[in-house]
Amino acid sequence: MFGFTTISVDAKGRFAIPAKYRDQLLSQNEESIVVTRDPQYPSLKIYPGSIWKTISNELQSLQGLDPIVRNLQWTILGNASVSSFDPNGRMLILLPSELRSYAEIKTLEKVSLIGMGNKFEVWNDKNWEMRQTGGTLSTEILEVVLPESLKTISF
Repeated sequence: MFGFTTISVDAKGRFAIPAKYRDQLLSQNEESIVVTRDPQYPSLKIYPGSIWKTISNELQSLQGLDPIVRNLQWTILGNASVSSFDPNGRMLILLPSELRSYAEIKTLEKVSLIGMGNKFEVWNDKNWEMRQTGGTLSTEILEVVLPESLKTISF
């Protein structure tokens, strides 16, 4: 699942998975999607259920006494929202209000959906444009030294 698409968020904070990704999710027998915070940027990560299972298991198995690990666990696991979808329908995904607020996403506006292989990112259009042109965002976190235990996990 690769590529960039602009989509609209409806009044209830939902968006429909674009058709070009639906077939791939169906062929992988995905029935759920997990939305959570991106730990580095003011954006959201969206994982198919099977990918989320792997990532969440890896994060849960790490030593929570390390403050950086614990912070990532809070950010990623603690903000996760699981959604089921109808594989024969529009595959509507709810972006909970707390997550929309974090990513500066408003209802009835366009957002950028970026296919990153096994996951998606959802960005406020202005923030995405800023990142694409080399600008920095006031809320991004770039100077984190990751413990070795985190370097093998593909967020």
